[in-house]
Amino acid sequence: MATKELQSQLAALPERVAVVEIKVEAINEKLTDIKSDVKDMHNCLDNTRDLLDKKLCEMADASNSQHADLYKKIGDLEKLKNKYTTYAMIGLAFAAGTGWLNSVHLPQILKFLGL
Repeated sequence: MATKELQSQLAALPERVAVVEIKVEAINEKLTDIKSDVKDMHNCLDNTRDLLDKKLCEMADASNSQHADLYKKIGDLEKLKNKYTTYAMIGLAFAAGTGWLNSVHLPQILKFLGL
């Protein structure tokens, strides 16, 4: 009996091998699909990285130009402030030197300045 079972199993062996071969081919096809999907994802990530890098560079350039403009404007305002401060100090020194500060009282000066 054991030989009949072995013979039946040997007879079914080519069929079983064929089934296993079909399953292996299906697995290989799925691996190929997965590889192509991974490659597509890799390309997509590369494109996204390049796009983000480009946008960040553009934003950095815009920020640098804005900072340069602000630096120039602040420098111009400081020059103007220093100019008027110098003129005010010269005026006060002149007024003190000529004696105007001693002859005019502080309330009158404040009234003249509109304060």
